[in-house]
Amino acid sequence: MAVFKNKPSKPSAAPAIHTLLGKDVTFTGEIHTGSRSLRIEGLVDGTIHSTGEVSIAPGGLVKGTIHAKHLIVTGRAEGIMKIAECLEIHGTGYVEGDVEVGSLVVDEGGTLQGVCVRKDQEAKSPEPAPESANGVAKGAPAPPPRTPAPAKDPKKPTDAPRF
Repeated sequence: MAVFKNKPSKPSAAPAIHTLLGKDVTFTGEIHTGSRSLRIEGLVDGTIHSTGEVSIAPGGLVKGTIHAKHLIVTGRAEGIMKIAECLEIHGTGYVEGDVEVGSLVVDEGGTLQGVCVRKDQEAKSPEPAPESANGVAKGAPAPPPRTPAPAKDPKKPTDAPRF
C-alpha cells in the first residue's frame, strides 16, 4: 500500500524590482516611482516619492527625503522619512534623521539615530474637552466649593517658635 504526501509548496518568489539604481550610479534630484518598487545600490541626493516599496541595499545611500509605503534599509538613509506603513532596518542598516512610520522593525545590529514618531493611522489624537468658565471640563463633576481660610487674629500668639 502506497502513502501519498502533498508536495511541499515552493517558496514564494521575492517581489519584483521594477527600478534599480546601480552600484556606481549617483542621482541628484527627485524620483517618482508610483507603486513600482525601487532598489538603490548607489547614491541618491534628493527626494524619493513612492506609493510602493523602496529598498536601500548594502552600500546604498540616500541623503534627503523619502516618502514611501514601505522602506527597507540594509544600507544608509539620512534625512526625513515619511513611511506610510513599515520601516524595516536590517542588521547592516543605518537610518539617521526625522522618521514618521506606521510601524517599525529594527533587526539586531540595525541603527536608528534621530527622532521617530509613530503615525497613528486609525485614530487621531483626541481633542481636549472644552472648559467651562470655572475651569472644569464639561461632563466632569464640579469641584467642592472652596471655603475661605480663617483670618489670623493679630493678637493671638502663633504656634511657631520665635527667634
